[in-house]
Amino acid sequence: MIEVDARGLSCPEPMLMATEAVKGSAGEAVRVLVSSATARDNVKGVAKKAKRQARVEESGADFIVTIE
Repeated sequence: MIEVDARGLSCPEPMLMATEAVKGSAGEAVRVLVSSATARDNVKGVAKKAKRQARVEESGADFIVTIE
């Protein structure tokens, strides 16, 4: 699994990091850590655009978006 830590970054940075990770993943799951609801929603959009599923978990004040 590829892990991207985008906590503390403001959009569009988390979305761009997630996009690059998904492009280079060759179908492998990508786990993206973000610290805002906006970033969470944007990363979910990356998954949808790539025709992949996104699962969201809350971890304290942060979110973990797993793109499968």
